[in-house]
Amino acid sequence: MTSLLDRYVEKTEFESYEDFCENLNIKIPEGFNYAYAIVDTYAKEQPDKVALVWCNDDEDKIFTFKDLKYYSDKAANFFTSIGVKRGDRVLLTLKSRYDFWYCMLALHKIKAIAVPATHMLKPEDIEYRITAGGINTVITIREEGVPESYAEVEKTLGLKLNKIFAGDKDMPGWYNLREEVEKASSNWERPNYENDTVHDISVLFFSSGSTGQPKMIKHSFDYPLAHIVTSKYWHQVIDGGLHYTIADTGWGKALWGEIYGPWIAGSGIYIYDYDRFHPLEVLSKALDHNITTLCCPPTMYRFFISEGIENLDFSSLKHPTTAGEPLNDEVFYKFKELTGLEIRESFGQTETIATLANFPWIDLKLGSMGKPAPLFDIHLLNNEGKDCDVGEIGEIVFDISKGYPLGLFKGYYNNEEKTNETIYDGYYHTGDSAWIDEDGYYWYKGRIDDVIKSSGYKIGPYEVESALLSHEAVLDCAVTGIPHPIRGQIVKATIVLADGYEPSDDLTKDIQNHVKHVTAPYKYPRAIEYVDELPKTISGKIMRKKIRLADEEKYKK
Repeated sequence: MTSLLDRYVEKTEFESYEDFCENLNIKIPEGFNYAYAIVDTYAKEQPDKVALVWCNDDEDKIFTFKDLKYYSDKAANFFTSIGVKRGDRVLLTLKSRYDFWYCMLALHKIKAIAVPATHMLKPEDIEYRITAGGINTVITIREEGVPESYAEVEKTLGLKLNKIFAGDKDMPGWYNLREEVEKASSNWERPNYENDTVHDISVLFFSSGSTGQPKMIKHSFDYPLAHIVTSKYWHQVIDGGLHYTIADTGWGKALWGEIYGPWIAGSGIYIYDYDRFHPLEVLSKALDHNITTLCCPPTMYRFFISEGIENLDFSSLKHPTTAGEPLNDEVFYKFKELTGLEIRESFGQTETIATLANFPWIDLKLGSMGKPAPLFDIHLLNNEGKDCDVGEIGEIVFDISKGYPLGLFKGYYNNEEKTNETIYDGYYHTGDSAWIDEDGYYWYKGRIDDVIKSSGYKIGPYEVESALLSHEAVLDCAVTGIPHPIRGQIVKATIVLADGYEPSDDLTKDIQNHVKHVTAPYKYPRAIEYVDELPKTISGKIMRKKIRLADEEKYKK
């Protein structure tokens, strides 16, 4: 026996997508707690099974499940000794330090609420999160000025926080996490809480906050089980293998591929805690560690290819996946040419798991998000609230009238208004638009606010961006709509050029003509602006709304 998967899924292997949808049944034990049920069970039954392979530029570490139980028990004792208790919100800005994993497990054991966030937050960002989340304990890296930002905010707000850092050299007023954990007892008994249910909140994640203040997304203790779909049936992690999701622990994607699903399905997790993202170095190091499955955004695959990966050994890698934005056809074919591997796409949100995906039983249609995961009753609704016909663009919604699905968030923390704006009339409204073809495949159009309406046409930014990215001069791009007195809106492309190219009228015409030939001519960008970089969220998503707002200011003038 290796994986624990069969204890939570009645049937683990399926013959077809239809079989998968009809017969996937995830069991949710009463009082399920991931730290005890998964990690501690492995530690008891298979103590030497590899859980985490971690490295940075100077060292490599391997953590077995026995190790993680040991350190999470000690961390739980340390946290409780300084007053952390059930329901407390604990902010973690640990980048990709290995401490993140045992701290998350320790917080689960206490039933405190983990609040992962990026280490790149500025003092005003930290102030908002501490205030909005009612944070009383922070755990952070020591570097990059992050502790100083916390200290500044603590003084501004007049608070007395539990401040903990992971690193070397003591700091006055701070607990040294590794020293305190080493001193703590490894004898930890599971607390016997009243009303201890899987519906208690275990994790709060801030949305990307592309405009306005980010919302706090609530997930409960049964949420990890939903990622069986993400890891086993989309990532296709391998029992005894090594999965690599390239994401900082402050990103929502970290929960998708860096802690929950892979371990349930028996796969170890690989983490490279790099200082800066150097594409070839990141990929070659992962392959040197024999990763078997990989997930990263399409942009990273583009960077890999542009760096030259012809001489790398891909023999260990079996299944690459991507999400966050549609995958450009050129990238798909080039990566397949160089590696022999097909990248499979998915769609999901921080509020969900992988909800639409190119699961292994379905033929790939490039550019499609695939088909719905069996946990969700997914519909496309038009402006009148009716199901869309084939080819008609509508909003992706989940029908929750017959029951609340496993894997869907539990609302926004302390924000009933925002919760009611997304969950109403028996549906969860994603705010994303798509269309469905005659074979049941879903095709992404964009955020509802991002869809461009020009001369009666509805144009999704992703389809134009995909066409632009197939031009050799285009390294990165964002497509938005700008006002036009006759057409209503016209398509505008904001472009980052590849090395060796300079903006010019001739290049603009060439790019426009290229788009006309690659996709329907009416979609071509009538306006093009060249920039050094695109505005993006912490998680790497393009902030199209910020571009639109900047353009609105230009037009006012």
